[in-house]
Amino acid sequence: MKYRRLTKEQLEEMHPEFINFLATQSITANEWDDIKKNKPQVAEEEIDVFSDLIWEGVLGKVHYIENISATEMHLFYLGNKEMKLIAIRIHQPGVDLTTKQGFAWFKSNFLKDGVEIMTANKAYSEDVNKDKFELIEKGGVITKGELYRYFDDIIDE
Repeated sequence: MKYRRLTKEQLEEMHPEFINFLATQSITANEWDDIKKNKPQVAEEEIDVFSDLIWEGVLGKVHYIENISATEMHLFYLGNKEMKLIAIRIHQPGVDLTTKQGFAWFKSNFLKDGVEIMTANKAYSEDVNKDKFELIEKGGVITKGELYRYFDDIIDE
């Protein structure tokens, strides 16, 4: 397995897609029930293959990932040849970016002392989707990139 198995909830949401996946392998509903009952290892392998296919499809479309903690914000743009990072660190005691109040403070004070903004570029490894997946596994969330683009525009000025 290249990535990780989809959660039970994710698999339930993807039920119609999973049925289509089984159909492409000429596995009927009755045959699937039989496989689950009599060959649980084969059923597990099928779920793993399906999970990898879904992850590949999702990761291929991801262009922005954010990872926000109490004092740091990592905003990634995942381009075709490299990933770009805008890293923001808060040095203001008591400010927590994960709270409404902390983020409101940040919005009003991000250009002042107490806020450090850095950028970096990094080439992908041989497996671009695996690099993206690792960012997600470390707590990153797929986004539409509003925060990244906002700060990218400020940095470019």
